Amino acid sequence: MNCDPIARWYRWLEYIGFGRALERRRVAFLQDVKDAQRALVLGDGDGRFLVRLVDQNLRQHPGWAIDYVDVSGRMLELARARAGEQGVTYHQADALTMPLPAGEYDLIVTHFFLDCFDERDAQALVEKVARSARSDARWLISEFRETSWWSRWMLRGLYLFFRITTGLETRRLVDHWPLLKREGFRLQKQEPGVFGSVSSELWVRGLF
Repeated sequence: MNCDPIARWYRWLEYIGFGRALERRRVAFLQDVKDAQRALVLGDGDGRFLVRLVDQNLRQHPGWAIDYVDVSGRMLELARARAGEQGVTYHQADALTMPLPAGEYDLIVTHFFLDCFDERDAQALVEKVARSARSDARWLISEFRETSWWSRWMLRGLYLFFRITTGLETRRLVDHWPLLKREGFRLQKQEPGVFGSVSSELWVRGLF
């Protein structure tokens, strides 16, 4: 999903719809990954989470490095303006086709990103990212959840909005839990928000 058409207003559209609730979901488990040193951040948009991650981890690890990937050039500009370039490499690329190194990252971050993919592409993405993750990697996820009739109608409205404004083709939420479990991750922590319709998740690999 290329958010170039709405990048300038994305932050304020989010605040109108959800206040600061989605921001709270993004940072809920930030302290749990403060010892990470090599991160892959996919589709995080305008950099509000990135600047928090950089501020926390660069202070502790001078060698800390982040690959920040987004298909939207305008979102990358906003992220770069917020977080700077120290320790961060920005990539304007499609996460499905961008080459990734094998076994490189000890932290994966996908906030409100997996909901952009249909079942086939979500599976392909998770498999690809899992190959680039270390055996002890952690995966931070913030995502919508269908837990009630209200959340289902909310998601329909969001998908309609993004289909009109960005051309997003996906029309329904894919359950990412089985996909991560298949790649050796397990859910360590979960925290709901917005009456259970969004969730912060910390997944870990190799700790069984």
